Amino acid sequence: MSGNGIAKPGTYFWSGNDALAEGAIFAGCRFFAGYPITPSNEVSERLSWRLPQAGGIFVQMEDEIGSIAAIIGASWGGLKSMTATSGPGFSLMQENIGLAVMMEVPIVVANIQRGAPSTGLPTMIGMGDVQQARWGTHGPHEIIALSPSTVQECFNMTITAFNLSEKFRTPVIILMDEGLSHLYERVVVPDPRDVIIINRKMAKDPNGYLPYLPDRDLVPPMAPVGEGFRIQTTGLTHDERGYPAINAEAHNKLIRRLIDKILKRKNEIIDYETYRIKDAEIIVVSYGSAARSARHAVDMAREEGIKAGLLRLKTIWPFPDELIYSYTKNIKAYIVAEINEGQITREVERASKGRTEVYWVGNYGGRWIYPEEIVDKIMEVK
Repeated sequence: MSGNGIAKPGTYFWSGNDALAEGAIFAGCRFFAGYPITPSNEVSERLSWRLPQAGGIFVQMEDEIGSIAAIIGASWGGLKSMTATSGPGFSLMQENIGLAVMMEVPIVVANIQRGAPSTGLPTMIGMGDVQQARWGTHGPHEIIALSPSTVQECFNMTITAFNLSEKFRTPVIILMDEGLSHLYERVVVPDPRDVIIINRKMAKDPNGYLPYLPDRDLVPPMAPVGEGFRIQTTGLTHDERGYPAINAEAHNKLIRRLIDKILKRKNEIIDYETYRIKDAEIIVVSYGSAARSARHAVDMAREEGIKAGLLRLKTIWPFPDELIYSYTKNIKAYIVAEINEGQITREVERASKGRTEVYWVGNYGGRWIYPEEIVDKIMEVK
């Protein structure tokens, strides 16, 4: 551990949950509030002793609703803040995720997915919360959600999540899963001088300050606490002063800006990886733990003489519609590998606009997808 509490540069052997916690501290997270739930508990456990070492605060709340309310308040107070949960807790957080969207509060929510719905399979893998991350809270809005596939990415993407949250003043969701959360792998922690850390844009002059007057990037500067700024905020539709404005004109203006601040700059957000895709005739689309099997399946298919490739989504939301469509003129089919009933499969179908066939392979939770299952589907549609 270095003097500021972050892990020293070097090589470590961590689980996905450990790496997520360490990535949060590295990114500048100094407040965590959470409630125990499998399989995210190791995140809370690690941060309970690591955050104080970094000068931060850990609070175990009475439930998940209180947890996300606490990190919203801490973020308004000037601290980078995070919570971690799993499916049932994520459901309880949805109303306050909407509040954070409306009040433009930068927070990070890690959802370690498990077999669902309801209590489901608390200790076993699932990836069924993908659409909930996008549409779980009510009303029109945009959201940013990231999906790591390696333990190294659990560390790296947590830093990215905080950077995006601070940059766009919005909640960012990390969609992990039980398989990755308890997987141990080598993680390289870089020198902090080699990593870009983004902090929220702050207002400088309290005179005439309007809490929701956006800059040209559509993101309003936040006000530093205790320095004479007058702040009014609400989950109601509001004007640039933060005062309630209950009319259609104000509502459409506000919601359009909240959507556009993300969609108009989605090229700064969307990230993905391709593998053996240059001459591919069949592309496997996958993400999270399932993408590990998908990569192996592509190699197995290539050994059989089938030109398969992998498109691995690192960013789930905003969805890369244009990217998906761009490959349709050169391929025979998409195969989407995911541990749910086809939540991203439907997005690939929509983005393909009928120009290619789209197939799903996977299961509903409880185990990983086997590479052989993906290969069988490739053989079926080749």
